[in-house]
Amino acid sequence: MIRRFSALCISSLVLACAVPGTAAAAAPRPVVVVAGTFGPAFYYEPLADRLRADGRQVAVFQLPGLGTADIRVSARELGRFADAFRASLGASQVDVVAHSQGGLVARQYIKYEGGASEVATLVNLSAPNYGTVVANIADFFGGGDCLRIVACQQMKTGSSFLNSLNAGDDTFGAVRYTNLYTGFDALVRPVDNARMGDGATNVRVQSQCPYRAVVHLGMPFDGTVYSGVQDALQGRPVELDCFRV
Repeated sequence: MIRRFSALCISSLVLACAVPGTAAAAAPRPVVVVAGTFGPAFYYEPLADRLRADGRQVAVFQLPGLGTADIRVSARELGRFADAFRASLGASQVDVVAHSQGGLVARQYIKYEGGASEVATLVNLSAPNYGTVVANIADFFGGGDCLRIVACQQMKTGSSFLNSLNAGDDTFGAVRYTNLYTGFDALVRPVDNARMGDGATNVRVQSQCPYRAVVHLGMPFDGTVYSGVQDALQGRPVELDCFRV
């Protein structure tokens, strides 16, 4: 009996060893959180802490010049940042959770800076994927075209930057794209400009949780929104928990 039990144990060990990468496959991908305009890295630590509590390795990318620089330059810097983070962990890919302008930076990185093979999932939180009239309105407040802030000029509806970013397939590469956004957004107007086409998952918070009043700056901190982030990162249909805090 003891001999048979020992043989069974040895066989089990051999079988486990014969399936390489099982333990590695169980480890969740690391996540890069991409900040939004005027958002310092520490502002996103509550979101990073939620991800860490889910077992993720997390790094927060602060936009150069706090988001006043050319988005194309920010995307190149994001690529370098993500490469260094992946290398430090020995990971082949990362997931990205991006807020506001950070979503455009992440999409530029994926489409033009080699990120298509390096990013598995992109989750955008209120990203102005098709621009915002708020950036156009900034022209009226002095200081020249859009206060001479390059990224602001690029986020205008119909800008040459957005025309290039949105040319062809919105869902570039094999990346899974999810856009979570809110009807109470005062900065991305119209709010449906946060959506993407070509198979992206688009969820307005109030489409599932009509009484959830979350604003643009609150998207990275809202529990209901985070329940959608969890679903998206796990590749599940987004089913928001309307009562999450």
